[in-house]
Amino acid sequence: MPEGHTIHRAARQQNRALKGRTISVSSPQGRFAADAARIDGAVLERVEPYGKHLFYHWETGEIGHVHLGLFGRFRTSYSVLGDPTAPTGAVRMRLSTATGADRVDRAEVTIDLSGPTVCSLDPPDARAQILRRLGPDPLARKADPTPMFDRIRRSRRPIADLLLDQAVVAGIGNVYRAEILFVVGIHPLRPGDELDDAELHAIWATTCGMLAQGLRDGRIVTVDRNDLGLAPGARRPRGEATYVYKRRACLRCGDTIRTVEAGGRPCYYCPTDQEA
Repeated sequence: MPEGHTIHRAARQQNRALKGRTISVSSPQGRFAADAARIDGAVLERVEPYGKHLFYHWETGEIGHVHLGLFGRFRTSYSVLGDPTAPTGAVRMRLSTATGADRVDRAEVTIDLSGPTVCSLDPPDARAQILRRLGPDPLARKADPTPMFDRIRRSRRPIADLLLDQAVVAGIGNVYRAEILFVVGIHPLRPGDELDDAELHAIWATTCGMLAQGLRDGRIVTVDRNDLGLAPGARRPRGEATYVYKRRACLRCGDTIRTVEAGGRPCYYCPTDQEA
């Protein structure tokens, strides 16, 4: 499932292509057809990311909501003053700038969404209802980690479980949680209420830094170049992007990587650098 940096990157790219423009909206697959017809030809004011969710703000006042889930993906294509390319596969929602009212002398953009868990058009208050269920987004401006800290302090659940809970913190997935816990040196099964303030702040700072780097790079790379002994400008060896996630041996100490079940998924950890 895409983690928060992927969603923020998608919003940034779509805002550059679509924001403030009249958009042709359709549903080649048909499952979104009725909602698409209500906003077809409307101006898209902006695309807003939050955690693993995308909100589309339309001039009609309605809010589009997309959650990619495990199988959702966007595909972008371009056409120069011509009709968009034919859709490939089961496209739930198609957004295109190639409308008669908004043609410009440049390549038109078409963005196809396929396989999402959620693709809906909702009244304005639906967004607020969703946000109330989510914890802070580390990539949001002026994000306040206090609600996250409070939930962790009150819980006996393992910290690895809590970090996957979107009601605790929005946007972390299986890769980042393993890497965050490794960098701060916390065992995945430590109960949340046993963490002290310094550890909570270290988790938040590490999370913010990793997701921001992922947003810039467009991929997950959590390993510090110094840990690889790379000279400035040297290329990173293939497969050296994570410390523990899906590795056989710890990148730092060489101990055998273990996994524990937490939040319904295996969490990778180093028994030496993350003692129980």
